Amino acid sequence: MLYKLLFYFQDSLGGLNVFRYITFRTVLAMLTTLAVSLLMGPWVIEKLRELNIGDVTRKHTPQEHSKVKKATPTMGGVLILLCLTLAVVAWGNPETHQVWVALLVTLGFGAIGFVDDYMKIKKKPSGGMRGKVKLLLMILVAGAGCAFLMAQPGFSTKLYLPFLKNVQPDLGLWYLPFAIFVVVGAGNAVNLTDGLDGLASGPAIISSLTYTFFCYAAGHSVIAEYLQIAYIPGAGEVAIFCAALAGGTLGFLWFNTYPAQVFMGDVGSLAIGGALGIAAIICKFEIVLGVVGGVFVMETLSVIIQVLYYKRTKRRIFLMAPIHHHFEKKGWEEPKITVRFWIISIILALIAFATLKVR
Repeated sequence: MLYKLLFYFQDSLGGLNVFRYITFRTVLAMLTTLAVSLLMGPWVIEKLRELNIGDVTRKHTPQEHSKVKKATPTMGGVLILLCLTLAVVAWGNPETHQVWVALLVTLGFGAIGFVDDYMKIKKKPSGGMRGKVKLLLMILVAGAGCAFLMAQPGFSTKLYLPFLKNVQPDLGLWYLPFAIFVVVGAGNAVNLTDGLDGLASGPAIISSLTYTFFCYAAGHSVIAEYLQIAYIPGAGEVAIFCAALAGGTLGFLWFNTYPAQVFMGDVGSLAIGGALGIAAIICKFEIVLGVVGGVFVMETLSVIIQVLYYKRTKRRIFLMAPIHHHFEKKGWEEPKITVRFWIISIILALIAFATLKVR
């Protein structure tokens, strides 16, 4: 909205012409969310403490967590969502439908996480939202967003596979369940990763920055042609959304790094995952999300493998799942696990960038 307002005065104030460029507004969006997050963070944390929004220790976590982390406020993800919304409204193009779809899906996932966190904190008999209900709500939100995108003229239901420029299977109507799987899967994967101080925040920032470039490239006809990727009109504006997400999460990490002053909660982790998933759908880098978010995939697979193996043999492969708790049980210190997972995330992002030219 602010971008459009400034745009009207560009003729009388020549310097405002710079706001027409997506790259400039992308930087502004990231700086806006970073600054607002750093400024509002202490106030939000204090309010969460006043409201007694303490951490709710998950069932499958080391016992030490209940002692050390019990007093740490949670639901800090609301800070990320507030900053993200502010930056997108300020610097995004309101005439680009992809931006609004990305934001609304993210806020929808955040709302689901908020209700789940609230129910846990209030110690309802259910211990939070029932898993099937939460999954159904996520499917409905993701389905609505993806169906809207598919209904727009020119939307392609083809899959653009990394390393294979001439292999583009068209899923047709089957693209919708695939897209829902990507968005919902990403939301749950980030949620499972959010178990140590700063563990989910780091890879989320790296993934968001990676998709900032992917969205910009997909929305730029010259770059898309040069890289031989799908050209998606309007996708460039989603780069502003991704950069804002990265900036907001980076500001949150200031308070979430070890020892954490606040946790993001499901309101943050589900929203971040949903944001990455819908961004991947918009810029047609759905498959590559499995590479960029490889840390999230690894965490999810460790849980699936652990559950299936235990049901079959009554034994465990990992000392505890998700896998970051396995390394905790092996004696690794929490900061070491977190930083090493960040390093893995950086390596995976570089591999994802390599898919742009190795075709």
